[in-house]
Amino acid sequence: MKHPRDYRGLEVVVLGLARSGVAAAKLFHQHGAIVTVNDKKERSACPEADELTALGISVICGYHPESLVHEGISLVVKNPGIPYSVEPIRKAEQLGIEVVTEVEVAYQFCEAPIIGITGSNGKTTTTTLIGLMLEEAGLKPVVAGNIGRALTEAAPEVTSENWMVVELSSFQLKGTTAFRPTIGLLLNVYETHLDYHGSMDDYIASKAKLFENQTEADTAILNWDKEVCQRLIPSLKAKQFHFSMKEKLEYGVYLDVDSDVMVYADGKGHIQSILPAAEMGMPASFNVENALAAAAAAITAGVDIATIASVLRSFQGVEHRLELVRVLDGVTFYNNSKATNSAASVKSIEAFNQPVVLIAGGLDRGSDYMELLPTFKERIKGVVTLGQTKEKIKHIAQLAGISKVQTVDTAKDAADAVSQAVQLAWEMSEQGDVVLLSPACASWDMFPSYEDRGRMFKESVHNL
Repeated sequence: MKHPRDYRGLEVVVLGLARSGVAAAKLFHQHGAIVTVNDKKERSACPEADELTALGISVICGYHPESLVHEGISLVVKNPGIPYSVEPIRKAEQLGIEVVTEVEVAYQFCEAPIIGITGSNGKTTTTTLIGLMLEEAGLKPVVAGNIGRALTEAAPEVTSENWMVVELSSFQLKGTTAFRPTIGLLLNVYETHLDYHGSMDDYIASKAKLFENQTEADTAILNWDKEVCQRLIPSLKAKQFHFSMKEKLEYGVYLDVDSDVMVYADGKGHIQSILPAAEMGMPASFNVENALAAAAAAITAGVDIATIASVLRSFQGVEHRLELVRVLDGVTFYNNSKATNSAASVKSIEAFNQPVVLIAGGLDRGSDYMELLPTFKERIKGVVTLGQTKEKIKHIAQLAGISKVQTVDTAKDAADAVSQAVQLAWEMSEQGDVVLLSPACASWDMFPSYEDRGRMFKESVHNL
């Protein structure tokens, strides 16, 4: 796409009235475009509509008009979560109208070098860590994207003196064309979001767009332990820098498995210890992997090792990511509502040596959840299921031979369902156990977001 100033007097359609859509609509309007915003939700469910209307932006709620997309439209900016199968997007593609997400729009404005972080799991923790490392080093980071502020809101404010640290989903990356981060970081790729992408090939290709426009002047950071990441290496044009939990690297950041120390190898034969993994402020081995990834990006951006180690010692983690909620009569409650796929749940379960009573279930995206079975057999004492997938996950628990299995079958609303689940898990547990909310599913069957799900869990735990 062109710079938004080049759309003056041209028609632009923004699909979706969420945070990113509102910011994009305002931005194009400020540059003189003729903006129409459309959201399928009823206007009563779109509190942002009045603000945009007051600015003179046309807002249509409740349906997608047939006339919305036509040959006179110059650009469609879609909310990342809107699937490409919806009629306005299909029609735009048929007419040859460019369809982008806010990442592409914001990139046209951004004067700062960009660190782009993507992956199936660990994005928010890693992005937060990178931001803190750059902040402590005095590099003036601005953290935005799929975390915090909308990218289209933040990008026009930054200068070349800043770093833009951006958490990116596959939904956002799929709608990019020219986007080029100075540092691109791919954490991992697991089977998820197939209801949106339709196939793993499309999901992987969307993630790989992070590197598509990079040149030899840029850096691509990949997880050396993941076969999917290794497959991308031949297509990369950027310099490579890797991280690993398993192997010693000549150039990269890795965990020395003999000493359990995080290490930086500079590619010239010099090795520098960062810190022992046991000194990190965050629990769990998967957070070591996130820390390695963050360290790799920070080193590439010019942060010194002492600063990186200082942040890793002091950082306690992000809300809803293996968050300690309460200890009650010797039972410890953890909120891991951000675990929206099986791989994330497995990692969180494996973080504990104690018996685990698991609360799981949520949006049904068609998975059979068989990947949970080995971990259920080895680590789980009891399971409470809720949401659309409650019977599927109950079936896995039964296959694993778990005797304590309960489902939440009668609930007035989402809050009541969570309250019942917490009560059932509490009754199953005893001193020394962990009660863990780690749903293995997205939240949208019952909750507006995983954050709402996690907060309801915490409230229910504190009400015990």
